[in-house]
Amino acid sequence: MGCCSVTQRTTGIDDVGPDELELLEIGGAGVWSLGESKQSVSTRNQTEEPARHRPPVRRPEQEVSLWEWSRDELHRRLYTQPVREWEGQDLHSYGDIIFSSRLSLHNGSTKVGERYVVLFSFHLLILALDNLNQNFIYEGILPLSAINVQCIPQQNPSAPPMFEITGPMVDSRTFVCGSAAERNGWLENIEDRRQKSLRQQLSPSHSALSYLLPCNERWQREELKRFLLRCPIWQWEGTPIQHMGQPSYLSLVHISNIQRQGSQERLFVLFPQDLLILSVDSQRVHVKYEGRLPRRSMGALESSALPGRFEFKLTGELMEPLLVSCAYPEDYQSWIFQLQQPEKVTQAFPSHATPPLIPKKRRS
Repeated sequence: MGCCSVTQRTTGIDDVGPDELELLEIGGAGVWSLGESKQSVSTRNQTEEPARHRPPVRRPEQEVSLWEWSRDELHRRLYTQPVREWEGQDLHSYGDIIFSSRLSLHNGSTKVGERYVVLFSFHLLILALDNLNQNFIYEGILPLSAINVQCIPQQNPSAPPMFEITGPMVDSRTFVCGSAAERNGWLENIEDRRQKSLRQQLSPSHSALSYLLPCNERWQREELKRFLLRCPIWQWEGTPIQHMGQPSYLSLVHISNIQRQGSQERLFVLFPQDLLILSVDSQRVHVKYEGRLPRRSMGALESSALPGRFEFKLTGELMEPLLVSCAYPEDYQSWIFQLQQPEKVTQAFPSHATPPLIPKKRRS
């Protein structure tokens, strides 16, 4: 099991923010170049011993990585050929490939399967393998600023080298490496890029949110849905957002109490079971968790319609009624429709059990 690495370039990495995952394309200096890699290898070989005098054992980065393909071929394929079930934009938008290799994914002591893991400047891409057709299958991408990585101590000398990835928004993942050197390479590279990601001071021009908000067009809504499933969300609590299902609707709103005091901007995101409430800072850079409400115990009540004002009351169990103000009539109509549906279903069928059959009347 080989370890693939690409020498890190200083151009086109640290000038790009971690939120530029979908919209901002990286220029020629920010795209991993096969030609540059080959030139680097060629220069290095000129200064080393001739090949005929080298030991027969190859270094990890020189080994065939997967499907008898070299490191260069695998990286070039990722940039030029589609990944099955991919949900994002072109992989070039993620910048340079810093490190990659084939690893074994484990759940406790049980092996889940092999994965090809790719480290970009600010993200970690996890790919499942279709060995029969030699295809990559998209499984997930994690922002480095939202994860932690740690070495798992070996209980005995024969235990394989492992490391673990954890985070408030992701399930714990344990990866088994082919060698201690490969594990150390992952630990060092992920931590290095993670620290740079945390130190990166973003400006609004570097943030995808500045292009996606106020999300008053359909393409912005769809991109924002995908963005929220990948970006770090501050002070997140509870089930990871990836386990909440697919968001069906979202928009920016203003909420206040019934007396119209304390108006605050919030991003409402509607999932199959919950209404997720988020806030975005004034610079449109960071997203913060504010809470969630179960759809089955809440509903929307139409408020008196006034010219230029689109408001409804959000009511529910164990919560104070909120006055929700929308900026656009389309948002108002969509929220009224979406949030009234669970209420009607709950009133008609109090539980998920099959409604009782009404006995037929008999003639006397």
